[in-house]
Amino acid sequence: QLRGRVGRSSRLAYAYLMYQKDKVLTEVAEKRLRAIREFTEFGAGFKVAMRDLEIRGAGNLLGSQQSGHMMNIGYELYCKLVDDAVRARKGEIVNETPEETSVELAVAANIPSWYIEDESLKLAMYKKIALIRTPADEEEIIDELLDRFGEIPKETMNLLKVSQIRGLCEELSVRRVYEQNHKILFTFAEKSRLTPYAVVCINDAFKGRAFVHGGVPPYIRIPMIEPRKLEDSLTLLRLIRDSETPQAQ
Repeated sequence: QLRGRVGRSSRLAYAYLMYQKDKVLTEVAEKRLRAIREFTEFGAGFKVAMRDLEIRGAGNLLGSQQSGHMMNIGYELYCKLVDDAVRARKGEIVNETPEETSVELAVAANIPSWYIEDESLKLAMYKKIALIRTPADEEEIIDELLDRFGEIPKETMNLLKVSQIRGLCEELSVRRVYEQNHKILFTFAEKSRLTPYAVVCINDAFKGRAFVHGGVPPYIRIPMIEPRKLEDSLTLLRLIRDSETPQAQ
């Protein structure tokens, strides 16, 4: 509350928060002080508000009191639950029971210890990255990483893409993505969302180099170009998702 009320318009102001020496602070107090210390740049009020929302909860939607129970599930999962509910009300397809997905692509995908040293911060960031589903989600995480920790290492950028791949696979009932004989294979559940129009789009995008097997189980095979295997995997999955409703010509 103080952070949002100190310094308005053209007025520069300061707030000093003090506590007794050697006083043991509660976990919540430490988290709030850490948030104020981290988010000091211009326009950081929104980030402070989001961190406060994570700490105190979001209200009655997930509990019977103002604080709710959001700390038990995390802000990102809370947002996903709300998003799924809104999409379902709009009549959109929401995969409530996603298939178990295995992504087996040989790339370094992690957050190095030298990049985020604090283990609790690292775990929190892993949780956020695991919920990436769209390019907009990825851009938001990239902005946060740059703001808080500096230039992002390649293996962490790979992790963002792998998370998007996994999310799309769950949405489209893709059970496994793996490498074999310099190819990338995507195997689907028996009830997949692979449509004839999607096959046409895939063949067009990969210039006839993609092989689509419509038997049981259905699968797709594309050539593996080492520097582009994450990008090509994302391209293929997005084609399947976006081609479910062909655009009128």
